[in-house]
Amino acid sequence: MALAEIGLVGLGVMGAALALNIAEKGHRIAVWNRSHDVTGTFHAGAGELATRITPARDLADLVAAIAVPRAIILMVPAGDPVDQMIAALRPLLGPDDLIIDAGNANFHDTERRAADAVAQGVPYIGMGVSGGEEGARHGPAIMGGGPKAAWDRIAPIMEAIAAKHEGTPCATWMGPGGAGHFVKTVHNGIEYADMQMIAEVYGLMRDGLDMAAPGIAGVFEAWNEGALRSYLIEISGHVARAVDPETGSAMLDVILDAAGQKGTGRWTAIEAQHLAAPVPVIEAAVMARNVSSRLSERRAGETVFGPGPQPLAGALTLKDLEGALIAGKILCYAQGFTMLDSASKTWNWGVPLPECAKVWREGCIIRSAMLDHMAQALTEDPARNLILAPAFTDLLKQHHEALRRVVATAALKGHSLPALSAGLAWFDLMRTARGTANMLQAQRDFFGAHGFDRLDGKPIHHGPWGSHA
Repeated sequence: MALAEIGLVGLGVMGAALALNIAEKGHRIAVWNRSHDVTGTFHAGAGELATRITPARDLADLVAAIAVPRAIILMVPAGDPVDQMIAALRPLLGPDDLIIDAGNANFHDTERRAADAVAQGVPYIGMGVSGGEEGARHGPAIMGGGPKAAWDRIAPIMEAIAAKHEGTPCATWMGPGGAGHFVKTVHNGIEYADMQMIAEVYGLMRDGLDMAAPGIAGVFEAWNEGALRSYLIEISGHVARAVDPETGSAMLDVILDAAGQKGTGRWTAIEAQHLAAPVPVIEAAVMARNVSSRLSERRAGETVFGPGPQPLAGALTLKDLEGALIAGKILCYAQGFTMLDSASKTWNWGVPLPECAKVWREGCIIRSAMLDHMAQALTEDPARNLILAPAFTDLLKQHHEALRRVVATAALKGHSLPALSAGLAWFDLMRTARGTANMLQAQRDFFGAHGFDRLDGKPIHHGPWGSHA
């Protein structure tokens, strides 16, 4: 049997889907799973693709089945399992053999592993893969990080299996070290925010406009034909139209309103604080998920403080909601790209921002029509905040009043819109030349003699209040 071009460890949902994708694109792959029964079942169920898949009984068998220089993808849970697998594989590999961590790793772990690999003189790649099981099987968005030469070795396979946007593969090298995993983390943070804003608008339709799920589905389906066209709007229409086979009720109406999370959105919020790169829409989305799990406290709160959200009939229109969501989406993505730029400069990665937008156009969860325009705007001027790019300036001028009406009206009627409200607050800060931080600086100088800059440029940097405890 011919040697495999690449190997893969971990045949869970994502690993199995990725392996089948690689085989389907004409590449030979060797696979191994800790449980050999899983490996055997996977191979037996691969159908005609099984001829391109070599099942391995152990790691030595896996390594022997791959042509040198080898490349092995790890699809194991993030954290210690990755370190354990690297430790088990390295003694079996040659100095040119490449390990690729394609899980949802924290980029700090990837930076550490990349530094270890450099010290050992071996290649290592941290690679973000987005799109869920469907993307892994038929075309994900792929964000590579590590030595460029190592990425170039595997690029033909990665580009073959990646999603395509008008024929262009959604697979790109994002920079050295943990750059690929960091880009994936920010992607996931934006994903949290995009989902939260959609959920907030869904709540306004359900609780404010008294719309049933099928009607809400129709709204999402209509919006998916316009500026909001995206995977998340599309699936929101599908889930709103779905019916529970157990009760015959709308599926949405039988789902407990407590959201889960795997931590990547939280990582985005944490790293944004370290970078002093504000992402308030993402932070609000993470907060909302955390609050959603506090069911007993929320129920007690409604009992103590009265009824929940009040009707909005006559106060807001569906056009208002669509405009608010368009504006909120632009503000969220602008924050995300600014964070990527800050991280790239801090870590000396040289992340190509236009390529991030291009990679996200297909295959990943946040894919949308708007990303094509964002890629163009970032290509024109990567240093410019997206809200100042003409295409998005025009959209914000057109829709920010709708966002303002929606946030203000919802607040008066008791509807919680954390992500949309955070986006509006950030936007108003960003469009105010003379803010209120002068009061903060005066306070800081008063109690800590921290000093300040003057508008007139004079070299007097302390106030007349003297030193006060």
